[in-house]
Amino acid sequence: MRCAWARSELEIEYHDREWGVPVYDERVLYEFLVLEGAQAGLSWSTILKKRDRYREVFAGFDARAVARYDQRRVERLLRDPGIVRNRLKVQSAISNAKATLLVREKHGGLNTLLWSFVGGAPIVNQRRAMSDVPSRTEQSDAMSRALKKLGFRFVGSTICYALMQATGMVNDHLLSCPRHAACSGKR
Repeated sequence: MRCAWARSELEIEYHDREWGVPVYDERVLYEFLVLEGAQAGLSWSTILKKRDRYREVFAGFDARAVARYDQRRVERLLRDPGIVRNRLKVQSAISNAKATLLVREKHGGLNTLLWSFVGGAPIVNQRRAMSDVPSRTEQSDAMSRALKKLGFRFVGSTICYALMQATGMVNDHLLSCPRHAACSGKR
């Protein structure tokens, strides 16, 4: 019995292949920062449907390339129906790319910074029901505060916790889900 939130074919594939698998690659972590921020107020299913287009228009989530996007590029992105056309969310992808480069320079990389909030290894939770899964934690609160101080945007605690779940910093697969054991390993 997989986690109940995975209902559509796309959600099931994402759940079974990616969600909760520990991610240490900076490009993928930046991708999830952008996608989780874009998801604010929308369904994750909507973002999954637009993910391939996000990868195209945001240079495969190469932070160095995205950091160079100018106002003309922003205007072009705002006309692209393949992404969420919200000015603040588009601009946050660019400012978050710049902040990612700063973190790389001053803190050893996005991976080092983000994983520091869970002590460098996944927190393996023992949830029995979806109602047991919080929308935020002390760790996501701390991550949110730190990211905001570094200039990141669309990184509230709930977004940070969703990022932590997606990238395996926390394992919130239910105990009844076959992916719980698969995502419990350490690096």
